[in-house]
Parts: sequence; C-alpha cells; structure tokens
Amino acid sequence: MTERSRNKTRAGLVALMAAALGSTGCASLVSSAASGFADNLSSAVLNQTDPETVRDGAPAYLLLLDSLVEGNPDDPAVLQAAAELYASYGAVFADDPERARRLTRRARAYGERSLCLEYRPACAWHEQDYAAFEASLEGLKPGDADALYSYALSSLAYIRAHSDDWNSLAELPRMEAILERLLVLDDGDYQAQLYTYLGILATLRPPSLGGEPELARNYFERAIELTDGRDLAVKVEYARGYARLLYERDLHDRLLNEVLEADPVVPGYTLTNTLAQRDAEVLLESADAYF
Repeated sequence: MTERSRNKTRAGLVALMAAALGSTGCASLVSSAASGFADNLSSAVLNQTDPETVRDGAPAYLLLLDSLVEGNPDDPAVLQAAAELYASYGAVFADDPERARRLTRRARAYGERSLCLEYRPACAWHEQDYAAFEASLEGLKPGDADALYSYALSSLAYIRAHSDDWNSLAELPRMEAILERLLVLDDGDYQAQLYTYLGILATLRPPSLGGEPELARNYFERAIELTDGRDLAVKVEYARGYARLLYERDLHDRLLNEVLEADPVVPGYTLTNTLAQRDAEVLLESADAYF
C-alpha cells in the first residue's frame, strides 16, 4: 500500500472513536446503577473539542475494558466495546507504528471472539477460501449486526496498522463484503459509517487497478445525506479519496472549505468534526502541490 493509501485509511478510521464510545455495548458494561455514568462518559468524549484530552484519558478506559473482559470473557457486549475502543484508539491516536500494531492486534482478537460467540460459522473464516467465506455471510441475521460491525471495525484498524503485510491487505475484499452485508442487516445505527468506509475502500486504488471512484462518490454522497452534513469527516474523506484520485480540484476545495466553515460543535460529532477540520486544513495547504 502506498503512503497516500495508508494515510487515507487512517483518516477514514477517525470516525471509529465516535462509533466505539457511542455504542450500546459501552453502556452495558456496567451495572444498572452505574449505567448513567457510562452514557455520560460516552457523551462527554463524543462532544469533546480537544482531541488531546481524549488521547490522554482514553488509556485508563482501555484498562477498564480489559478488566471487564477478564471478568466476563464470554460476554459479546463486553468484547465488542473493547474491540471498538482499542481499534479506534490504535487507529486515531497511536502515532508509533509498533504501538498501533499492538493495540489493533488486541482489538481484532476481541472482535473475533465476540463474533465467534454470536455466530459460530465465523470462527472458521480464517481457514476458508473466499467462496466459502462469502457463502457464510448469508447466514448472518440482523441480531448479529453489532458483533459483525465490531469485527469489521477492528479488522479495518488492524489492516491499516499492518499495511506493510500483504497478507493483511489481501483481506480488503472480505472487509468490503462484510460492510455490504452489514448494510442489509443494520437497522440504521451504522448506515452512515458503513457508506463512508465503503467509499474509502472503493478509492484505495485508481480505476486502472480496479478502483471504483464513481461508486465511491455515491457512497460518500449517501453518507452526507444520512448525517444531514453534520459529520464533517465524510466530506474530508470524499475530498481525500474521490476528488484527489480524479484530480477534481474544484470539488476538493469546495468540500474542504465547507468543512472549515462549519461549526464543529454538533452533539455526537464534535470530536470527529474537530479532527476533520484539522485534516481539512492540511489537505488545503497541500492542494497546490498535489494538483
């Protein structure tokens, strides 16, 4: 994978922090007496305007999740929350490559365990060829969506952190198939994120090498529609993935300027919007050299 592709994959995973901390699994980790605390903690993180505060504070929450896994090793909800937060932190805040690999390796292990508990055929996915894997996806039911999403999220983070390993990159078609299956299974909770991730995957390669930029454009437009433009990270990925791939400077600059002109403080999106505006500034500053 090229450096450009690695950066695109990482940026696309910024939104995972919101997904992980906003998941129902996080609230289910504690007793009913403390569930309000979990909900409030998730809300506080999602609405944080200073990403460094989240970066510095989240490791304590990772350790808490580890302790909960130790006490509840067969609880899918606990494993899903651990997988998602480890994946998000490793993808977004771990600047050291080796640390990112360690964190996302643990994330994927948790995600695999959770999905295996919920859907036994998934336990054998690593041993199956693509045809058998694809056929197995058909057995997944709507009730498996949360576990499948956690698995997909942690796997994408793992692949990004191990992008120098061709065995990891070879899994991308499987990830695309999983995301497409999730679009069918999901009742709406993950739709915008799924379309964003599919857009990123469709633009990792140029058209001459199998990329599908026009399909990606449709995915990004759908994600913007579903979030009513509140999730600024989608527009950043649209500009980075599609507009840069096809050298559409006008679209590139329009999307990024819209991001910078928007108010990042939106309930549930403030953290990722703040990070998206930082990315938008960097992309605009490098636009003359790129185009």
